Amino acid sequence: MDESQHNDAVGATEPEQPEIPSLISRLLGIFLSPGKVMETVARHPLWAGALVVGVLLVALQTALIPFDMIMSAQRQAVLESGRDMPEMPETLMNIMRFVTPVLATIGVSLLTFISAGLYWLIFAFVLGDEGRYRQYLAVGAHALFVPAMIGVALVPLKIMTEDPQATLNLGLFLFFLSDGYWADVFRLMDLTGIWSALIIAQGAHSIDPRRSFGSAAAIMIGITLAFALIFAIFQP
Repeated sequence: MDESQHNDAVGATEPEQPEIPSLISRLLGIFLSPGKVMETVARHPLWAGALVVGVLLVALQTALIPFDMIMSAQRQAVLESGRDMPEMPETLMNIMRFVTPVLATIGVSLLTFISAGLYWLIFAFVLGDEGRYRQYLAVGAHALFVPAMIGVALVPLKIMTEDPQATLNLGLFLFFLSDGYWADVFRLMDLTGIWSALIIAQGAHSIDPRRSFGSAAAIMIGITLAFALIFAIFQP
């Protein structure tokens, strides 16, 4: 057998490596087939491209909302809390129009890295699952696409209602609750955040199949609820 025949025989016995879907295919798949995307991400933890797209979408939705409307909402919140908000100089206002999207980009990036560390700590260290930090980072970066994309779609609604903080949250379905702690808890539970948490649960299952999706989903929803319970304490 000559060398070419030998190489053909070896190539025939080696399993063909599956092609890694493109970034666009993976991001679209987050909506259409998240299970397949998470299986791919678990095997090939590519995170940089997904994170860049996610934070750019967050910066875009921040930039599309008129800064005057953001400041007006903040001023109203301060006044309702019984405090006075000093007027901001025009020069500083103009600077903040450009700085705010940048700060949003930095904030979301840091939050993604920190959240991945939290998932890694809970699933890999506390619960004993398999997985590396990079895998959970890739899962979180891809899951970010859901709230980032829907956030852009909600910009017209925020402008029409003049409420830059408007979200799709559980509180919208529990309108019969009177204002108070529990109403704030459910308002803080954004539906896109819950959707993203379920995608991360699917990712945890894909990283270590011993962890069922149902178990991972219960853990992620529990984390989401815990944060809402904590942050609701500080609502004005």
